[in-house]
Amino acid sequence: MKTNWIKTVGVLALSVVAIACGDKKTAAVTQAQETQETTANAAHEMQQMPVAASSDQHKKGDAVPKELVCMVNDAYMGKKQLEVMHEGKMYYGCCAMCQSRIPEDESVRVALDPLTLETVDKAEAYIVIIGNNGEVAYFKNEENYRQFVAEAPVN
Repeated sequence: MKTNWIKTVGVLALSVVAIACGDKKTAAVTQAQETQETTANAAHEMQQMPVAASSDQHKKGDAVPKELVCMVNDAYMGKKQLEVMHEGKMYYGCCAMCQSRIPEDESVRVALDPLTLETVDKAEAYIVIIGNNGEVAYFKNEENYRQFVAEAPVN
């Protein structure tokens, strides 16, 4: 998963460069494809994992409460995050920088649903841990997540 994290960071860096050069559509498509591929790989891995007895700690494949996720870093943090109310919706961040960025930067308030590639508001999303280091994905609803896992390609 470290390789996927590095790939994700690389794609994000390339997206910034592409956007700066005026190639917004190509960057968005590349980012969407990378999100879908990364989440598909994680979904396949989750299908292979045995179902464990319930525990206090969330694990890869679990849906998690919004308040335990830093929505700026897209990471499950394992404890309640700082609340940020924006336009009547509650978002969460892990630090003062996140608190100030959420109302100012729409890109940290939305994500792409890996199944449909539609924009999803993080405050309304069904959030699932997809990575070994707490990385999360945002789905429009639980049904989209279940369908995505069921359709994940086997590598």
